[in-house]
Amino acid sequence: MSDQGKVSPARRRGLADEVADRIREAIFSGAYSPGAQLREVELSSVMDVSRGPVREALRVLEREGLVHCAWHRGTTVTTLSAEDVAELDSLRGALEDLAVQQVIARASDEDLASIAKAAEVMERVADTHEMVRLDIAFHDTVFAAAGHQRLADAWEGIRCQVHLFLLTRINLSTEGYLGCIPHEHRELVTALRSRDTDTALQLFAAHRRHAVDVVTGTIGPN
Repeated sequence: MSDQGKVSPARRRGLADEVADRIREAIFSGAYSPGAQLREVELSSVMDVSRGPVREALRVLEREGLVHCAWHRGTTVTTLSAEDVAELDSLRGALEDLAVQQVIARASDEDLASIAKAAEVMERVADTHEMVRLDIAFHDTVFAAAGHQRLADAWEGIRCQVHLFLLTRINLSTEGYLGCIPHEHRELVTALRSRDTDTALQLFAAHRRHAVDVVTGTIGPN
């Protein structure tokens, strides 16, 4: 069999990717909240594209966990259940614990400086959605500094869902949010720079737990 017969022709998916990027950005900016309906006809009209790329983009976002498609309800932005939160939190915790251990054992001073810089930019933020972006970017930097490609790939697999989880958190309560998040990340940076594994693991766990408590109702909404 020739090589030509072994594989299917490649398809260019640039337009669908761009549409997915724009819808994802709209979700992350708060334009579409969890549970919001995403209608192909409206999206194709707003973005001036045919329904095909929109349909393909929504499939991409479904694989990322950002939207849910059901034949009787259409496509909606994912609403996280208590089970979703528990699973996401336990998986994120396992990945992040390994990342912290790797960073403390292997990260260079330059890597730690990059993590510190990612925390510093939070000090000047006055918008909750932007703070969520910077929170995710901080953790991106931690996983990058771990020097473990498969771990980074695993984080990438849940990254959008963690972003959605944090959006759910600020939709429930923003009380003290803009003040506490920079403080928490300064503490994380200090522990990493001290290469204090036990303290770092405890602080990262506490950082995750605070958000989970808000979402699960241990801390009520405003």
